This record gives sequence, C-alpha cells and structure tokens, in this order.
Amino acid sequence: MNTITELFAFWHEQAGKLGQQTLQHVALTAAALLLGVAVGVPVGLWLTRRPRWAPAVLGAAGVLQTVPSIALLGFLIPLLGIGAAPAILALLLYSLLPIIRNTVAGIQGVPPAVVEAAKGLGFTDGQILRKVELPLALPVIMAGIRTATVINVGVATLAAYVAAGGLGEFIFGGIALNNPVMILAGAIPSAALALVFDAGLGTLEKLSARRLRAVSSGLLLALPLLAAGYWLPQAAGRLRAGFSPEFIGRADCLPGLTKAYRLTHLPNVVLAPALVYEAARAANVDVIDGYSTDGRIRAYGLQVLRDDRHALPPYFAAPVLRPELLQAHPELGPVLDQLSGQLSDSAMTNLNYQVDYLHLEPRVVALAWLRRRGLLKAARPLPPGAATVRLGSKIFAEQYILVEMYSALIRGNTDLAVATKTGLGGTTICFEALRGNQIDLYPEYTGTGLQVLLQPSAATLDSLGGRPAAVFSYVQAEFRRRYGLEWRAPLGFNNAYCLLMRRGQARELGIASISDLGGYLGR
Repeated sequence: MNTITELFAFWHEQAGKLGQQTLQHVALTAAALLLGVAVGVPVGLWLTRRPRWAPAVLGAAGVLQTVPSIALLGFLIPLLGIGAAPAILALLLYSLLPIIRNTVAGIQGVPPAVVEAAKGLGFTDGQILRKVELPLALPVIMAGIRTATVINVGVATLAAYVAAGGLGEFIFGGIALNNPVMILAGAIPSAALALVFDAGLGTLEKLSARRLRAVSSGLLLALPLLAAGYWLPQAAGRLRAGFSPEFIGRADCLPGLTKAYRLTHLPNVVLAPALVYEAARAANVDVIDGYSTDGRIRAYGLQVLRDDRHALPPYFAAPVLRPELLQAHPELGPVLDQLSGQLSDSAMTNLNYQVDYLHLEPRVVALAWLRRRGLLKAARPLPPGAATVRLGSKIFAEQYILVEMYSALIRGNTDLAVATKTGLGGTTICFEALRGNQIDLYPEYTGTGLQVLLQPSAATLDSLGGRPAAVFSYVQAEFRRRYGLEWRAPLGFNNAYCLLMRRGQARELGIASISDLGGYLGR
C-alpha cells in the first residue's frame, strides 16, 4: 500500500513530465506502426505473387527481430545520430516480421474457390486483390499489425536510451537508481498504452472499408502534427548534453553539479551509458557524463572538465562479497587482497583503452597486466568436486577486466573453480544478484555503494565530506550492518564521475573546468 501511495505521489509531482513522455511514446509507436504498415503490407502482398522470394524476405525479417534492441540502436546512431530517427527506424524494423508474415498468411488463406469465382466474373488481378482477397484476409493482417504494435510499445521504452524520450526515461532511471516507484511510474503507463493501442486497432478492424480509409487518412495527416510537437529545435550556438539515466537522477551527480556550478542553462537528453561516448564523438551532443578512467577518453579525443569545487564524491573500486565465501574458503582473502592498492588511475585508464579502443579481449589485457606485476601463476589442476566461486560484473570494460584478474588469481592460487557472470547490467542487478546468492563477488565503487545503495541523509553526506577513507569506512560498516555483505580493501584507482567534452571544442570555447562551463552557459 505504501508503494501505491508513493507511486501516485510521484505521478502527481511529475505530471508534466509524465504527459510529455506519454505523448513521445505515442508518437514513436504511431509513426513506426504507420511506416510498418506502409512497408510491410505491400511487401507481403508482393510475396503472395512472388512466393519464391518469401523464404528469403521472411528470413531477413526474422533475423532483424532477433537483433538486441540496444545493439540495433547503437548501430544506427553513427548513421542517423540521436533522437527519434534511429528509434523509429528500429521500431519499424521490429514490426516488419509479424506484418509481412500475417499479410502473406492472410492472402494465402483465402479459399481458392472464391478467387476462381471472381476470375470467372471477369475480375482483374487488382480487383480480386482489393475486393476479394484483402477483405477476407483483413482479420489475419490486423492480427499481425496488433502484434507488431504491442511489440513496439514495449521496445519503444528503449528509445529513451537514444534521447528519443518516452516512458523509458522513468523506467531506466528507476533501474539505475534502485527506485521501484520510478520503474512502475513508467512501466504501468507503458502497459496501459499497449492495451489502448490494441483495443483501438480492434475497433478499426470492425469498421467498413470506407471508414477505415478515412481514419487511416486522418492518422497520416495527424502524424506531422505529432512530429512537430515532438522535435524541439536546439538554439543555435548553445551546448547540449547527453547524460545516462543514473547520472541525471543521482543526487551527487547532475543535481549536485547543477547546484554547485549553476548549470541550469544546460539542456540535456537521456542516453544509454554505452552510447554517450559515441554520441559525443559524433558531435550529436557536446557534454557527456563519463568515468575518469575510461579508455574512450583517450581514444575519442575527449577532455575531462576539472571538478574545481570538488562536488563529485570519490569512487574507489573494491570487491564486495558474501561473507560466507570467506568463511568457507579463508584462503581467498589474501588472494583477493593481492590487487589492493595496485591499480593507479593511469594504469586503469590504459587497460580500459586497450579494451575499448584497441579491441583487445579483457582476459588478454588482464593476464598481461598480472604477468608484468609478477602476480600471474598457472592455473592449478582442479581436484574432484572442487567448489566454485561465482564472479559477477556490470556491463562495461573495466568490470570485465577486474573480473578476469580475480579469476586468474583465484585459479592460480587456490583449488577453487571459477564461474563468471559478466555483463549483468547496472548496479541494482549486480547488487541483488549478490544478495540473492546468485553470485559471490563483484567489483563495486565506494561512491555507488554510498549514493545508490545506502542513500544516507544529507547530514551524513556532509559529515563524510567526500573524504575517501571516511566514505570507505562508512560504506564498509553499513553494508555489513544492513546487508551482511563485506568490502575488501580498495584497488587504488578512483573511477569518479566526470563531465567530458571534445578536446578541440573545449579549447575553442575556453572551457577547462566545470566552473568554466557554468560561466559559458551563463553568458
């Protein structure tokens, strides 16, 4: 009941944003649906006249259906930039298979005797299609369109990851911030939209052909109006930012920076964490959030804006684990501690660069570093019935590298087997997997543990003052008390949040620090 109350309170507070996101979601789905019908139905009809092409076309549409949504969006960004265009194209591609397949099935399902009778009456092929086949096949075709629509309403939530808006902004912001209320605030309206679209199409299916054509024409005329209200032009000469959902929502990130540096005149859009660097490199946005040890900073020619007022807290990496792991295998403690204090900021940046830009395998990079440090040993033969340590990671290169380091150390110094579960997503997924005994250990960051998972009061944050040792001690003690989880000593590097710009643009505008950025925006 408390969650329901909080949900309605959130909707009330965010009514304006909820309305805007809902309209964006409707516009994306409607545009993709109309385009999908405009492409899919004619292709399906053509295949009924050229059946030898059907396996190839349906196979290609099926392959498109299996491509992960975020991967497809990431592929489209270099071609179309960010915003509604890549989102609509992705939704169009996902809608083709059910529409084409049902169009073919509907036409092929028309009884041959009916077609022969129409031919006997002197109907041309076009008249048979318009007056016989399409009316009889319409229920099957509409079923495909309704299926495509429901799929698109769900997939359209991912549009938030390419700055196309929609209800995904609430959903992914809630996931990043471990906020169930925010997740429900976007998920429930999205589910409701799917039902509304499906019911609306069911009503259209019952209309006469003349009324159906009239309604379709009205929808086509309304589409430009939706588009006009959807795309907002960017003021000439103004900077635009692209931020990940977590950075936008966390009190210590964009809200804290806005307060400390008065960044109120910096318009921003939401982007997937995996896409913000690509958007900056392609000049789709000018300012992004990032991590200070990310290898793409060097690879993409970006510049870290100096946090001259120390508004961002420390993010020292350290392994967090279930204490039962060390109780069952006490030899693991010294093995894990071999990395404590060993990785500097520059060392981690270089390792990330090798993976992100040189495209080396994380395992190769990790083993090479361990070898140079004299920490790499050959894996021991596993005894019968050897216990397994389950290592997890978030979904970026640095985490993969660290997991490979721990895996090699465990296999070279103990008789334990190792299973890795990498790419688990964001903080919440890894944390819940650890609490739920699905993994035994994953690398975490002190700032993330503090702000996202513990969420202390403002007074507590002020008392810690951003001091690394104080933050680590607090996080370590509170994780032990609240969750029964343990933190080992930090690895040495501070992968703090930062603001980034393209180096050439930053130099041209005279922006070297976040204060400089605030001053430029205030002109």
